[in-house]
Order: sequence, then C-alpha cells, then structure tokens
Amino acid sequence: MPKKFLIISQVFPPDPAAVGQYFDEAAQALRAAGHEVTILTANRGYDDPEQKFEAFENRSGVAVRRLPASSFGKASMPVRIFGQLSFLLQCIVRGLFQRGLTDLLVSTSPPMCGIVAVLIGWLRPSVKVHYWVMDLNPDQAVALEVFQPKHPLVKAMDWLNRRILKRASSVIALDRFMAARLRVKLERERRALAVERSRITVIPPWPMGQHAEAVAHAENPFRKEHGWADRFVVMFSGNHSWVHPLGTILDAAEQLAEDPRFVFVFIGGGKGKAEVDERIERWGHLEAGRARPAVVSLPYQPLEVIRYSLSAADLHLVSLGDHMGGIVHPCKVYGALAMARPVLTLGPQESYLNDILSEDCVGWSVAHGDVAGAVQALQAAADLSSEARSEMGARARAVVAQKFNREQLLQQFTDTVLWPADRGQKAEDRGQI
Repeated sequence: MPKKFLIISQVFPPDPAAVGQYFDEAAQALRAAGHEVTILTANRGYDDPEQKFEAFENRSGVAVRRLPASSFGKASMPVRIFGQLSFLLQCIVRGLFQRGLTDLLVSTSPPMCGIVAVLIGWLRPSVKVHYWVMDLNPDQAVALEVFQPKHPLVKAMDWLNRRILKRASSVIALDRFMAARLRVKLERERRALAVERSRITVIPPWPMGQHAEAVAHAENPFRKEHGWADRFVVMFSGNHSWVHPLGTILDAAEQLAEDPRFVFVFIGGGKGKAEVDERIERWGHLEAGRARPAVVSLPYQPLEVIRYSLSAADLHLVSLGDHMGGIVHPCKVYGALAMARPVLTLGPQESYLNDILSEDCVGWSVAHGDVAGAVQALQAAADLSSEARSEMGARARAVVAQKFNREQLLQQFTDTVLWPADRGQKAEDRGQI
C-alpha cells in the first residue's frame, strides 16, 4: 500500500548544501517506489539568504513546499537560531494537520529538527518516524568548546536526542563511529540493548548523481577557464567548517610556494572559509621577490558545474577534526573517489576516512599539525607518473562501485524506511549494527 511521506530539511536544491542533495535523491527514490512525498524546506539559501527559491515546485512527482521566514543566513548565532525556530514551528503546524500522513523523515538540519519529530510523533502516534543522522549536536558544540558538557542547553538537546531515538522506527547513521555514539545515548535509557540495536542502520552517503562520470583534464572547461592546464590541482570542495580544519594544508601550501607545480583550490563557503581568505590576503602583501603560495578561493559552484569542478582536481582534500569522529561525516570523500581521484585526508587515525584508506590504496593520511607530513604526501602525489596516478584513480573508482554504490545504498535506504519492523534482522545479517 502506498505511503505518504513528509520530509523536513531546511536546505534543499537548488541550494548547494550536501544535506539537501541527499534528501532530494532519497525523496526521488521513495517516489519511484510508488509513494507520495512532500518536502518542507526554506525558501532562501542557507549560506546565501539573498537567493530566493520558488514557493512551490513539482520535482519529478515530489511536492516541494518552501516556507517563508525560514532562513536568514549565518551572520550570527541568534540569526541562525531565529531562522531555524521559525522554520520548525511552521513544519510542526503543517505536519500535525497533513492528511493521510504515514511517515515522517527528519535529519539534523537544522540541529533542533528532532523537536518536530518528537511533537508530531507524540500527537500522531500512528505516524512512523525515521531519523537520518547527518551529524550530532550538542556533541559538535561541546567538541568545539562552544558549550560545556553540563550547560543547560547541552542537557536539553541530549534529552531531545534520546526522545527521538526512542520514538524513531528507524535510525540511520553514516558510519560505525556515529552508530556507536547513538547507541551510548540509547543505553542511557536503560532499555534492552538488543531492542535498541535493531533500530540503528549504518548507511554511508553515496556519490551524487552529478558525480557519475569524471571529465578528462584536456576536455574540462572548468580547468581551462582557470588556467590550470599544467598544474597539479589540490582541491577542497564543500562546506568550510571549523569541524574540518585546514590550517595544516595551508601551512603546507606556504612551504610549497616555490614549487611551480602546485595550485591549491578551495571551493565553497562556511565560517572556516575566512581562514583561507585571510591567508590569501596576507600572502598578497608579501614583499616583492618572495614566492606567494598559489591558492585560489572560489564560491560554491552551481550543481550543473560540480562534475567539472571536482574533475579539475588531481588530488582531493578531506578533513575531519581530531575530536569529531562519530559527530560529523565529511561526505565529500565519496565524490572525490567517484571522480577517480586520490585523496589526502587530514584527521585522527581512528576514523571512517582511514577505514577506507587502510583497506584500499587510494591516497594518503596525515594528522592535523603534521605540516612536514602533509608536504611529503603532496610531493609524493605530484611525483607520481601519469600511469600510477591513473591506476590509483581507477582503484578509487572501484572502491565506490564495490562499497559505496549509489543504487545499492539508495535501495538499502528505502528498505530501511519502508520496512523498519523487518529491518533489524536484515541489518544483523548484513553486519550493519
């Protein structure tokens, strides 16, 4: 029997944020399976509130409803919180009165979206709630030392997390470290571990549809436009957040200023982008005769350009903060691998990124602060012959095809939310929990 899904996400295409793109593909998969899907999202860009989107859109059968006064940008924390609360209040009202609703799918965008799920789930007990965990708060705020562990807001959000975890028919985590953190939260409720374990499925993000095929350098208009024909392009593409530190690679770029092969490209936005732009400005003031690092800062690219921008790189950067394992999950690694490009990861030894690198020779791993190690890894990547680089890229592409296949992961996602009652045993059989 067809189901009626309501999906809540503050970001959604054409906004370029990755969370929205994943919800778009998930919604299309549910619609293709014969179910009715409605999306509630903001009518303005999350990173750029000057962008305004159509209030109503039929997106290949998925009904998109963009709500007013739902995003005012990231100018300050109060501004962000006000936009989130306005969005969530509208979602609660619409969710409570939507006729025939059978399933509610929420994530952690915005972080307080669990309030919607808890309230709607409490007042409409027949509705199945599905919780797609993209990152963890207040864990992230505590790790960044924005709040202390015993702060009242931290305790309140932890309580909310436990409520939605208890209420959810299915919980989807992005990696084993995140699943472990979620299980700890559930265990605090003193419920039977076997029961709670069956609710958590690990489904890693999949490469986006725009990443389906890499573009050769010689045929890439993005690479030609920027004059990188003979350069070794090291690229970080996506959200520049404090949880993805880039200081080590910027220091390495400074040390490699006299090596004409390298150009370092940072594409995207976010609070962490300020560090990149400040370095570029400072290097621009170096006295004459001193080599300036070749560092380029670009904004988010339109979705139709992403395939070309990602293909323009020779090496992709993926960063995970030292205390962020299981809290955030930089999904940009999958796009890099799908583009048949090696990766350089920055972060702790114990992480899902190094799970990938330890099993397959598709790149290098460096700890934050190890500038010498980063320089050595960058030089090793640039020194590879074109044949060796192609072989490494082919292995990267094969990893995606075998372990992060988009169609298989989308199918696993739809199975999880469509049949949550049967999912626990299936997950145990697959070794997912």
